[in-house]
Amino acid sequence: MPLSDALRTELQRLIDSHDVVLFMKGNRRAPSCGFSARVVAVLDEHVPAYHTVDVLADAAVRDGIKEFSSWPTIPQLYVKGKFVGGADIVAEMQSTGDLAALLGVRNEPPKVPTVTLSPAAIEAFRGALADADGEVLHLSVSAGFEHELFVGPPERGDLVANSGGITLHVDPASARRADGLRIDFRTGEGGGFAMDNPNEPPRVRPLSATELAEWMAQKKDFVLVDVRTRAERDRARIEGSILLDDEGEARLAALPKDTTLVFQCHHGIRSRAAAEQALLRGFTRLFNLTGGIEAWSRDVDPKVPRY
Repeated sequence: MPLSDALRTELQRLIDSHDVVLFMKGNRRAPSCGFSARVVAVLDEHVPAYHTVDVLADAAVRDGIKEFSSWPTIPQLYVKGKFVGGADIVAEMQSTGDLAALLGVRNEPPKVPTVTLSPAAIEAFRGALADADGEVLHLSVSAGFEHELFVGPPERGDLVANSGGITLHVDPASARRADGLRIDFRTGEGGGFAMDNPNEPPRVRPLSATELAEWMAQKKDFVLVDVRTRAERDRARIEGSILLDDEGEARLAALPKDTTLVFQCHHGIRSRAAAEQALLRGFTRLFNLTGGIEAWSRDVDPKVPRY
């Protein structure tokens, strides 16, 4: 179908209204394809803010931008009103430094990140390094903010951070993403190293039934959202939750986007999908009750019926 004048005008308006516009699948917080995620990761390295257009939300925009740009694939990047290209071209320009020049930013070498270790993490690392035999502790943070800690030989180009007498070797690609990272170590069931990274974009985080019970005991400020059917809720419910019916949807829409939301269903599958949708709507503090109300009945409150 030919590109309508109205859609052409709207696409041009979007491009002219922002210095950097990315037509992509999903949005910056939640890309819906690997190619879009790659371009988001590159842009995040260079600019703090840019505009994204989710082509999956409107088939006319998805098809129209391809005709508008004479480019057959998504994502598509525009900078200062000019079409740049797709994922492969963006990656190539990133490697040559041309993208930084186009964006008008300085391609400065990475700096040693500030990483803070809790006393428990320091103790755990000391134990792990006791028999390292010349190897060092490495920290890696991927573009998707997956954190990896491992012991191995030092690598050329490593940046060396220090906290509490523990040295961490950070590769240059991870350095910006690791700056300000706090690492704790927790014992007991589900324990291990816990990462608190201020650079990480919002995502849906798991929350166990016992952790939810602790939040309730601490009177933590959050909204528990039940995404099951009314019939299921009549059979078993967690006190204090709201049902995501029409009334619940209206209440959710009126909440500030930084409200802490915990989604729950029967086993945690439907609630995970609902939380992902809330992420696309702009909410930033989202949790999914792992195992759903079944886990709550089993691990916290056996008075809640299981079904």
